[in-house]
Amino acid sequence: MPLFTPYGYILENFINNVLLFTPAYVYSYIGTTKTTNDEVYEMKPIKEGKVREIYDNGDSLIMVATDRISCFDVILKNVVTKKGTVLTQMSKFWFDMTKDILPNHMISADVKDMPEFFQQPQFDGNSMMCKKLNMLPIECIVRGYITGSGWASYQKDGTVCGIKLPEGLRESDKLPEPIYTPSTKAEIGDHDENISYEQSIAHLEKYFPGKGEEYASKLRDYTIALYKKCADYALSRGIIIADTKFEFGLDENGNIVLGDEMLTPDSSRFWPAEGYEPGHSQPSFDKQFARDWLKANPDNDWTLPDDIVQKTIDKYLQGYEMLTGEKLQ
Repeated sequence: MPLFTPYGYILENFINNVLLFTPAYVYSYIGTTKTTNDEVYEMKPIKEGKVREIYDNGDSLIMVATDRISCFDVILKNVVTKKGTVLTQMSKFWFDMTKDILPNHMISADVKDMPEFFQQPQFDGNSMMCKKLNMLPIECIVRGYITGSGWASYQKDGTVCGIKLPEGLRESDKLPEPIYTPSTKAEIGDHDENISYEQSIAHLEKYFPGKGEEYASKLRDYTIALYKKCADYALSRGIIIADTKFEFGLDENGNIVLGDEMLTPDSSRFWPAEGYEPGHSQPSFDKQFARDWLKANPDNDWTLPDDIVQKTIDKYLQGYEMLTGEKLQ
Protein backbone atom coordinates (compact mmCIF):
# COMPACT_ATOMS: atom_id res chain seq x y z
CA MET A 1 0.00 0.00 0.00
CA PRO A 2 1.47 3.40 -0.92
CA LEU A 3 2.52 5.80 1.78
CA PHE A 4 0.48 8.97 1.80
CA THR A 5 2.92 11.82 2.43
CA PRO A 6 3.67 15.12 0.71
CA TYR A 7 6.61 13.31 -0.92
CA GLY A 8 5.15 9.82 -0.54
CA TYR A 9 6.50 8.20 -3.68
CA ILE A 10 10.15 8.88 -2.84
CA LEU A 11 9.70 8.01 0.82
CA GLU A 12 7.94 4.75 -0.06
CA ASN A 13 10.84 3.60 -2.24
CA PHE A 14 13.32 4.70 0.44
CA ILE A 15 11.56 2.65 3.12
CA ASN A 16 11.04 -0.39 0.89
CA ASN A 17 14.64 -0.46 -0.31
CA VAL A 18 16.55 0.88 2.71
CA LEU A 19 14.67 0.88 6.00
CA LEU A 20 13.46 -2.69 5.78
CA PHE A 21 17.04 -3.91 5.52
CA THR A 22 18.69 -1.56 8.02
CA PRO A 23 19.86 -2.76 11.45
CA ALA A 24 18.01 -1.19 14.35
CA TYR A 25 21.13 0.36 15.85
CA VAL A 26 21.61 2.78 12.92
CA TYR A 27 18.01 4.00 12.75
CA SER A 28 18.99 7.13 14.64
CA TYR A 29 20.53 8.52 11.47
CA ILE A 30 17.41 8.24 9.33
CA GLY A 31 14.65 9.66 11.46
CA THR A 32 13.31 6.69 13.39
CA THR A 33 13.38 6.05 17.12
CA LYS A 34 14.68 2.64 18.16
CA THR A 35 15.77 1.52 21.59
CA THR A 36 18.77 -0.71 22.26
CA ASN A 37 19.77 -1.44 25.86
CA ASP A 38 17.14 1.08 27.04
CA GLU A 39 18.84 3.93 25.18
CA VAL A 40 16.60 6.22 23.11
CA TYR A 41 18.23 7.24 19.86
CA GLU A 42 17.88 10.68 18.43
CA MET A 43 15.37 11.16 15.62
CA LYS A 44 16.28 13.25 12.60
CA PRO A 45 13.74 15.23 10.57
CA ILE A 46 13.07 13.87 7.09
CA LYS A 47 12.04 17.33 5.91
CA GLU A 48 13.01 20.73 7.27
CA GLY A 49 11.57 24.10 6.30
CA LYS A 50 12.25 27.62 7.51
CA VAL A 51 10.11 27.11 10.60
CA ARG A 52 8.88 23.50 10.66
CA GLU A 53 10.53 20.10 10.94
CA ILE A 54 8.81 16.86 9.91
CA TYR A 55 9.67 13.46 11.37
CA ASP A 56 8.57 10.08 10.08
CA ASN A 57 6.83 8.01 12.74
CA GLY A 58 5.93 4.92 10.77
CA ASP A 59 2.22 5.24 10.02
CA SER A 60 2.14 8.92 11.04
CA LEU A 61 4.19 12.11 10.83
CA ILE A 62 5.25 14.41 13.64
CA MET A 63 5.33 18.11 12.77
CA VAL A 64 7.40 20.37 15.02
CA ALA A 65 7.00 24.15 14.83
CA THR A 66 10.33 25.59 15.94
CA ASP A 67 10.96 29.01 17.47
CA ARG A 68 12.79 30.12 14.34
CA ILE A 69 11.47 33.21 12.59
CA SER A 70 11.83 34.04 8.90
CA CYS A 71 11.32 37.34 7.14
CA PHE A 72 11.67 38.02 3.42
CA ASP A 73 12.43 34.29 2.91
CA VAL A 74 15.45 34.44 5.24
CA ILE A 75 15.75 32.61 8.58
CA LEU A 76 16.78 35.19 11.17
CA LYS A 77 19.47 34.49 13.75
CA ASN A 78 17.09 35.09 16.67
CA VAL A 79 14.99 32.54 18.50
CA VAL A 80 11.48 33.74 19.37
CA THR A 81 10.62 31.73 22.47
CA LYS A 82 7.12 30.17 22.42
CA LYS A 83 6.44 31.12 18.79
CA GLY A 84 6.35 27.45 17.79
CA THR A 85 3.97 26.67 20.63
CA VAL A 86 1.61 29.45 19.52
CA LEU A 87 1.56 28.08 15.96
CA THR A 88 0.89 24.49 17.04
CA GLN A 89 -1.69 25.25 19.72
CA MET A 90 -3.54 27.71 17.50
CA SER A 91 -3.75 25.10 14.73
CA LYS A 92 -5.06 22.58 17.28
CA PHE A 93 -7.72 25.08 18.40
CA TRP A 94 -8.99 25.59 14.84
CA PHE A 95 -8.75 21.90 13.91
CA ASP A 96 -10.97 21.05 16.89
CA MET A 97 -13.44 23.78 15.98
CA THR A 98 -13.85 22.84 12.32
CA LYS A 99 -13.92 19.04 12.29
CA ASP A 100 -17.67 19.26 11.66
CA ILE A 101 -16.89 20.72 8.21
CA LEU A 102 -14.28 18.13 7.21
CA PRO A 103 -11.71 15.91 8.94
CA ASN A 104 -8.16 17.14 9.53
CA HIS A 105 -4.81 15.41 9.83
CA MET A 106 -4.27 15.99 13.57
CA ILE A 107 -3.97 12.83 15.66
CA SER A 108 -2.60 14.37 18.87
CA ALA A 109 -0.75 17.43 20.14
CA ASP A 110 0.18 15.67 23.40
CA VAL A 111 3.79 14.49 23.43
CA LYS A 112 2.77 11.64 25.76
CA ASP A 113 1.19 10.05 22.68
CA MET A 114 4.46 10.35 20.73
CA PRO A 115 7.73 8.40 20.80
CA GLU A 116 9.92 8.91 23.85
CA PHE A 117 12.30 11.15 21.89
CA PHE A 118 9.60 13.85 21.78
CA GLN A 119 8.98 13.72 25.51
CA GLN A 120 11.62 16.38 26.05
CA PRO A 121 10.98 20.02 27.02
CA GLN A 122 11.90 21.41 23.59
CA PHE A 123 9.05 19.45 21.94
CA ASP A 124 6.32 19.97 24.53
CA GLY A 125 3.53 22.15 23.15
CA ASN A 126 4.98 22.72 19.70
CA SER A 127 4.66 19.19 18.27
CA MET A 128 1.73 17.53 16.52
CA MET A 129 1.30 13.93 15.44
CA CYS A 130 -0.49 13.86 12.09
CA LYS A 131 -1.92 11.42 9.57
CA LYS A 132 0.07 10.87 6.42
CA LEU A 133 -1.63 12.41 3.41
CA ASN A 134 -1.08 12.61 -0.31
CA MET A 135 -1.04 16.40 -0.49
CA LEU A 136 -2.98 18.17 -3.24
CA PRO A 137 -0.70 20.60 -5.15
CA ILE A 138 -2.82 23.72 -4.57
CA GLU A 139 -2.51 26.52 -2.00
CA CYS A 140 -6.10 27.41 -1.17
CA ILE A 141 -6.14 31.14 -0.47
CA VAL A 142 -9.26 32.97 0.65
CA ARG A 143 -9.57 36.73 0.97
CA GLY A 144 -12.27 38.44 2.99
CA TYR A 145 -10.70 41.91 2.85
CA ILE A 146 -8.68 43.68 0.19
CA THR A 147 -5.07 44.14 1.24
CA GLY A 148 -1.50 43.23 0.33
CA SER A 149 -0.94 41.96 -3.20
CA GLY A 150 -4.71 41.91 -3.75
CA TRP A 151 -4.93 45.65 -3.12
CA ALA A 152 -1.99 46.29 -5.45
CA SER A 153 -3.68 44.28 -8.21
CA TYR A 154 -7.04 46.00 -7.68
CA GLN A 155 -5.43 49.42 -8.03
CA LYS A 156 -4.09 48.42 -11.44
CA ASP A 157 -7.16 46.94 -13.12
CA GLY A 158 -9.97 46.44 -10.60
CA THR A 159 -9.34 42.70 -10.26
CA VAL A 160 -7.75 40.30 -7.77
CA CYS A 161 -6.33 37.15 -9.35
CA GLY A 162 -8.57 37.72 -12.36
CA ILE A 163 -11.75 38.21 -10.30
CA LYS A 164 -13.53 41.48 -11.07
CA LEU A 165 -14.42 43.42 -7.93
CA PRO A 166 -16.80 46.38 -7.40
CA GLU A 167 -15.48 49.85 -8.12
CA GLY A 168 -14.58 52.25 -5.33
CA LEU A 169 -13.06 49.84 -2.83
CA ARG A 170 -10.52 51.27 -0.38
CA GLU A 171 -7.47 49.53 1.03
CA SER A 172 -8.52 47.09 3.79
CA ASP A 173 -12.21 47.23 2.82
CA LYS A 174 -14.29 44.15 3.55
CA LEU A 175 -15.27 42.38 0.34
CA PRO A 176 -18.97 41.76 -0.41
CA GLU A 177 -18.22 38.02 -0.23
CA PRO A 178 -14.96 36.15 0.44
CA ILE A 179 -13.12 35.25 -2.77
CA TYR A 180 -11.16 32.08 -3.49
CA THR A 181 -7.81 32.69 -5.20
CA PRO A 182 -5.81 29.45 -5.50
CA SER A 183 -2.14 29.20 -6.35
CA THR A 184 0.17 26.41 -7.39
CA LYS A 185 2.54 24.96 -4.81
CA ALA A 186 6.04 25.71 -6.06
CA GLU A 187 9.13 23.62 -5.54
CA ILE A 188 11.52 24.86 -2.85
CA GLY A 189 13.29 27.96 -4.11
CA ASP A 190 10.55 28.87 -6.58
CA HIS A 191 7.56 31.12 -6.07
CA ASP A 192 3.92 30.04 -5.98
CA GLU A 193 1.90 31.15 -8.99
CA ASN A 194 -1.60 32.59 -8.69
CA ILE A 195 -4.04 30.75 -10.94
CA SER A 196 -7.74 30.99 -11.74
CA TYR A 197 -10.28 28.46 -10.52
CA GLU A 198 -10.45 27.04 -14.06
CA GLN A 199 -6.68 26.68 -14.13
CA SER A 200 -6.81 24.88 -10.80
CA ILE A 201 -9.04 22.23 -12.39
CA ALA A 202 -6.48 21.64 -15.15
CA HIS A 203 -3.60 21.66 -12.64
CA LEU A 204 -5.23 19.01 -10.45
CA GLU A 205 -6.23 16.96 -13.49
CA LYS A 206 -2.52 16.57 -14.38
CA TYR A 207 -1.85 14.87 -11.05
CA PHE A 208 -5.20 13.12 -10.58
CA PRO A 209 -6.68 12.23 -13.99
CA GLY A 210 -10.46 12.26 -14.01
CA LYS A 211 -10.62 14.03 -10.63
CA GLY A 212 -9.58 17.62 -11.46
CA GLU A 213 -13.03 19.22 -11.46
CA GLU A 214 -14.26 17.26 -8.44
CA TYR A 215 -11.23 18.10 -6.32
CA ALA A 216 -11.11 21.76 -7.44
CA SER A 217 -14.75 22.37 -6.52
CA LYS A 218 -14.38 20.65 -3.15
CA LEU A 219 -11.24 22.63 -2.31
CA ARG A 220 -13.00 25.89 -3.16
CA ASP A 221 -16.12 25.04 -1.18
CA TYR A 222 -14.22 23.74 1.87
CA THR A 223 -11.94 26.79 1.85
CA ILE A 224 -14.85 29.25 1.84
CA ALA A 225 -16.79 27.28 4.47
CA LEU A 226 -13.78 27.10 6.82
CA TYR A 227 -13.04 30.78 6.40
CA LYS A 228 -16.62 31.92 7.01
CA LYS A 229 -17.02 29.89 10.20
CA CYS A 230 -13.67 30.92 11.65
CA ALA A 231 -13.86 34.57 10.57
CA ASP A 232 -17.27 34.94 12.22
CA TYR A 233 -15.96 33.40 15.43
CA ALA A 234 -12.77 35.49 15.40
CA LEU A 235 -14.74 38.70 14.91
CA SER A 236 -16.76 37.86 18.03
CA ARG A 237 -13.42 37.72 19.86
CA GLY A 238 -12.19 41.05 18.53
CA ILE A 239 -10.05 39.86 15.63
CA ILE A 240 -10.55 40.30 11.88
CA ILE A 241 -9.18 37.50 9.69
CA ALA A 242 -8.37 39.44 6.53
CA ASP A 243 -7.12 36.46 4.55
CA THR A 244 -5.56 33.04 5.02
CA LYS A 245 -4.51 29.89 3.21
CA PHE A 246 -5.30 26.21 3.67
CA GLU A 247 -3.73 23.03 2.35
CA PHE A 248 -5.50 19.73 1.81
CA GLY A 249 -4.55 16.15 1.06
CA LEU A 250 -6.05 12.71 0.45
CA ASP A 251 -6.12 10.00 3.08
CA GLU A 252 -5.67 6.30 2.33
CA ASN A 253 -9.33 6.06 1.31
CA GLY A 254 -9.16 9.00 -1.10
CA ASN A 255 -11.05 11.39 1.19
CA ILE A 256 -10.07 15.07 1.26
CA VAL A 257 -8.54 16.02 4.62
CA LEU A 258 -7.35 19.38 5.94
CA GLY A 259 -3.58 19.35 6.50
CA ASP A 260 -0.58 21.55 7.29
CA GLU A 261 -1.24 24.42 9.74
CA MET A 262 -4.50 26.30 10.20
CA LEU A 263 -5.18 29.99 10.77
CA THR A 264 -1.93 30.93 12.48
CA PRO A 265 -0.22 34.34 12.41
CA ASP A 266 2.25 32.79 9.92
CA SER A 267 -0.44 31.74 7.43
CA SER A 268 -3.03 34.49 7.94
CA ARG A 269 -3.53 38.22 8.40
CA PHE A 270 -5.10 38.94 11.79
CA TRP A 271 -6.18 42.52 12.47
CA PRO A 272 -7.60 43.96 15.72
CA ALA A 273 -11.28 44.76 15.21
CA GLU A 274 -10.96 47.68 17.61
CA GLY A 275 -9.80 50.68 15.64
CA TYR A 276 -10.37 49.01 12.25
CA GLU A 277 -10.67 51.72 9.63
CA PRO A 278 -10.53 51.12 5.85
CA GLY A 279 -8.45 53.43 3.70
CA HIS A 280 -4.99 52.35 4.85
CA SER A 281 -3.06 49.30 6.07
CA GLN A 282 -3.99 47.84 9.46
CA PRO A 283 -1.91 46.78 12.48
CA SER A 284 -1.62 43.01 12.74
CA PHE A 285 -0.94 40.12 15.14
CA ASP A 286 2.13 38.76 13.39
CA LYS A 287 5.80 39.48 12.67
CA GLN A 288 5.20 42.96 11.27
CA PHE A 289 7.38 44.48 14.01
CA ALA A 290 10.26 42.34 12.77
CA ARG A 291 9.67 43.12 9.08
CA ASP A 292 9.40 46.86 9.73
CA TRP A 293 12.62 46.94 11.79
CA LEU A 294 14.56 44.99 9.15
CA LYS A 295 13.40 47.38 6.43
CA ALA A 296 14.40 50.41 8.50
CA ASN A 297 17.81 48.92 9.36
CA PRO A 298 19.32 47.44 6.18
CA ASP A 299 22.66 46.68 7.87
CA ASN A 300 20.96 44.30 10.27
CA ASP A 301 22.90 41.07 9.62
CA TRP A 302 19.46 39.34 9.93
CA THR A 303 19.53 39.81 13.69
CA LEU A 304 16.76 41.56 15.63
CA PRO A 305 17.30 43.55 18.86
CA ASP A 306 15.78 41.99 21.97
CA ASP A 307 12.96 44.53 22.24
CA ILE A 308 11.73 43.75 18.71
CA VAL A 309 11.84 40.02 19.46
CA GLN A 310 9.77 40.63 22.60
CA LYS A 311 7.24 42.82 20.77
CA THR A 312 6.88 40.12 18.12
CA ILE A 313 6.14 37.27 20.53
CA ASP A 314 3.86 39.53 22.57
CA LYS A 315 1.72 40.04 19.45
CA TYR A 316 1.56 36.29 18.78
CA LEU A 317 0.56 35.60 22.38
CA GLN A 318 -2.01 38.40 22.40
CA GLY A 319 -3.66 37.02 19.27
CA TYR A 320 -3.73 33.50 20.71
CA GLU A 321 -5.24 34.63 24.01
CA MET A 322 -7.88 36.79 22.33
CA LEU A 323 -8.98 33.96 20.05
CA THR A 324 -8.93 31.08 22.53
CA GLY A 325 -9.65 32.89 25.79
CA GLU A 326 -6.70 31.04 27.34
CA LYS A 327 -3.13 31.88 28.25
CA LEU A 328 -0.34 29.63 27.03
CA GLN A 329 1.38 27.76 29.83
